[in-house]
Amino acid sequence: MSILTGTFLLLGSALLLLAAIGVVRMPDVYMRMSAASKGISLGAGLLAIGLAVHLGETGVTTRALLLILLVFLTAPVAGHMLGRAAYLSGVELAEETFLDEMRDAIEKPDRVAESPDDAGDRTGDG
Repeated sequence: MSILTGTFLLLGSALLLLAAIGVVRMPDVYMRMSAASKGISLGAGLLAIGLAVHLGETGVTTRALLLILLVFLTAPVAGHMLGRAAYLSGVELAEETFLDEMRDAIEKPDRVAESPDDAGDRTGDG
């Protein structure tokens, strides 16, 4: 049982380390978020499985499965929403990126900053 536990813990730790390296080494925010959300989902899942196997109690196993479910449901959705917000706010893609599938699917809002003085001109008062 200890070999199985060690395998899960070692693989989970390795995936979390790879995710951390990916966050530091990737060229733009989109690739960093992809590395983080995938690595955290799989790494935390493997660590939870290793913990459940090691302790072997029903309560711990149930909590570990709920943790895995929660992480698998929230991390990819959060990564997607952060990436979409970054794209809509105008964060540039890396130079290495050659395909922008969002360009035609999403219409970016105008990013023209207006001063408070310009807001009065739109009222039609003068």
